[in-house]
Amino acid sequence: MEREYKPLLGITIGDPSGIGPEIVLKALQEEQIYDICRPLVIGSRKVLERAAEAIGMTSPVIHVINEPSEGVYQAGSVDLVETGDYDISQLVWGKEQKLAGQIAIDAIYKSISLGMEGKIDAVTTAPINKVAIKMAGIRQEGHTEIYRDLTKSPFVLTMFDCFKMRVFHLSRHMSLRNAIDYVTKEHVLNDVIRIHQELERAGIKKPLIAVAGLNPHCGEGGLFGDEEIKEINPAIESAKEMGIRVVGPISPDTLFARGKAGEFDAILALFHDQGHIPCKTLDLEESVSITLGLPFVRGSVDHGTAFDKAGKGIATNKSMIAAIRSTVKYASAMHQAEE
Repeated sequence: MEREYKPLLGITIGDPSGIGPEIVLKALQEEQIYDICRPLVIGSRKVLERAAEAIGMTSPVIHVINEPSEGVYQAGSVDLVETGDYDISQLVWGKEQKLAGQIAIDAIYKSISLGMEGKIDAVTTAPINKVAIKMAGIRQEGHTEIYRDLTKSPFVLTMFDCFKMRVFHLSRHMSLRNAIDYVTKEHVLNDVIRIHQELERAGIKKPLIAVAGLNPHCGEGGLFGDEEIKEINPAIESAKEMGIRVVGPISPDTLFARGKAGEFDAILALFHDQGHIPCKTLDLEESVSITLGLPFVRGSVDHGTAFDKAGKGIATNKSMIAAIRSTVKYASAMHQAEE
């Protein structure tokens, strides 16, 4: 995937009581970011100035604009679309607060409106606190559900971009018991089709998709479970009949090592931890979550608000830089594929 086009990238500041605003500013101190995209921060000037003080950044140059088209996008300054004028005098570092949740959600809403209007190409999100956004009246579980609902997208796919692996998840935030029940032919086949379509949209022609098994040794012919026989194999065969390149089920104890070696274009993990554990074990700081299926690409850091580090200036920018890079990579590829 070549990257000549420099996407206009919205970056939300996340929960202002966490490390989000700090790692956004730290990432934008790296000139390399401006080489690959036009970064536009979405949030509050007061919050950014508070974060700048926390990381020892003196006199940050914050360029407040009304429209993305007004940005200068040059290293040394931060282009910002403000979401409101907040009284942040009562904000406390490292604590769930309604105001913090409101500031975080306002930035998300603004990024969605800019994305839907075609004024930005993609979004990278800093971490939010799920309790704080609940206090602010948000019913959805997190970023993915908010972006799905407000963009009225029929589906979303969560993908981890880690080393040479693109790891998708059949299910995410549900109990393990419910996740097992969710492994049906219909669900597996639908996700394989969607993964195929979204990767082709990103310029990866005829991607090879590997589907994980659910049971030890993929059930060993039914001795250790029969979901592979009843649900997963029929889904894979149906996908093959549709012309999709798909293999599996492959036992998860070897699948990810083969994926890391670059054997597949994508892996479909069957539940949350099956995909998350290998990615976060390989690289906790630079694994990136990409949401596909939206009208625009959304990337995210793979960690939370780190309240224990907030306001101390000690949080690393590695994950935010990795998230920006991955978001730009897929946004550029989709732009190129659409030309």
